[in-house]
Amino acid sequence: MQDTLTAPAAAPMTEQEARALAVEAYLYFYPLVTMDLTRRQMTSVPPGGKPGAGPMNAFAHARAFPDATSRAVVRPNFDTLYSIAWLDLTAQPMILSVPDTDGRYYLLQLTDMWTDVFAAPGQRTSGTAAGRFGVVPPGWVGGLPPDVEPIRAPTPYVWVVGRTQTNGPADFAAVHRIQDGYTLTPLSAWGRPTRPVPFEPDPTVDTRTEPLRQVHRMAAADFFAYAAELLKLHAPHPTDWSILARMRRIGIEVGRSFDVDRLPPTVRHALADVPAEALRRLRAKMPTLGRQANGWMVMTDTIGAYGNAYLARAATAMVGLGANQPEDAVYPLNVSDEDGAPLNGEHGYVIRFAADALPPVDAFWSVTMYDAEGFQVANPLDRFAIGDRDALAYEADGSLELLLQHEPPDEGRQSNWLPAPRGPLGVTMRLYAPRQPVLDGTWNPPPVQRVN
Repeated sequence: MQDTLTAPAAAPMTEQEARALAVEAYLYFYPLVTMDLTRRQMTSVPPGGKPGAGPMNAFAHARAFPDATSRAVVRPNFDTLYSIAWLDLTAQPMILSVPDTDGRYYLLQLTDMWTDVFAAPGQRTSGTAAGRFGVVPPGWVGGLPPDVEPIRAPTPYVWVVGRTQTNGPADFAAVHRIQDGYTLTPLSAWGRPTRPVPFEPDPTVDTRTEPLRQVHRMAAADFFAYAAELLKLHAPHPTDWSILARMRRIGIEVGRSFDVDRLPPTVRHALADVPAEALRRLRAKMPTLGRQANGWMVMTDTIGAYGNAYLARAATAMVGLGANQPEDAVYPLNVSDEDGAPLNGEHGYVIRFAADALPPVDAFWSVTMYDAEGFQVANPLDRFAIGDRDALAYEADGSLELLLQHEPPDEGRQSNWLPAPRGPLGVTMRLYAPRQPVLDGTWNPPPVQRVN
């Protein structure tokens, strides 16, 4: 007869152990909570009331670039016009239709509620011909129309962030026609006349306070209670088993509400400092989110799809919620000039690209100027970005110099001038459909050289 082995009882958890587990859980849930607060806020604004906002299952389009006075979006781009939608797939699939863009770059990034990009119809993937995609909720069984390609969503809510190449204000009308061709149709309404999606505001939603501030103000018990309810709807990824097993030790379980009053006193006491410690870790992670090269931070690894890199996923949600996969676009962020000093509009700078080292992209590239807060500033040319679609003047050997300065350059060099405001500067490069040298780090932006 074999002996019966009994597992020893688990030792009581110390407050330090409980705090460490709770910080781990906070970082795991941070993107999910941030996404849902963002969704609720954006879908509780009437159509046209705020860029990218409106009811679920309908596109909200940006029809123009922001002007010099706009403060609606930090670090806006001046390369594409946005088309934003939140999908609710709890009842049925939604059919996403796209028009023929005639070779024009576009991207319709589909992001789940954990901030992973799970599909990206567009020029790089599905091409620029007209197409129809059936975005299907988890567990759904049924048939789609024969000309509709299925895309299986990991969560029943999905964020669609669309970008359409826009070559300056003169191109707006052409882009509007493409945007109008992006449509969403419930499967049950396929083949019927389209009807406007009704707007139903949620009076419990704070539409004034930005979502990050709302998240950061939440006590740990409220944060975990919110997260536990979201976890009932938005299933964890299959690779999350280990962290889910760990979180059970502090009372967080899939499918169950979080009740802080049922926790041991040691765990309850440990929660008090969790948000502050987790946010400290997030901010400490920021400088290492991308590789540092020539005074630029270039994010090409663990972005857009994160696996079990929970800290990187959470830190990216803090600084760039809904980041796309690098294969579609990479946004090098300048952190210093070639001598390690931050850029300041009191000085003039040059970015020099050798003839054989221009940005390697299959679509297009640009450099955008912001102030220290990430906003565009009025200038004599009304120019906030410059790139390969502009009438740039190249040197005789094929190299290119971009001038970043406050004062106008000498006559004949204004074509390459990116006006800079006074004071600290924020400069972002954008590389659309970057080639392999960008992705593997064998090409990096050249250093920004101070010239006065």
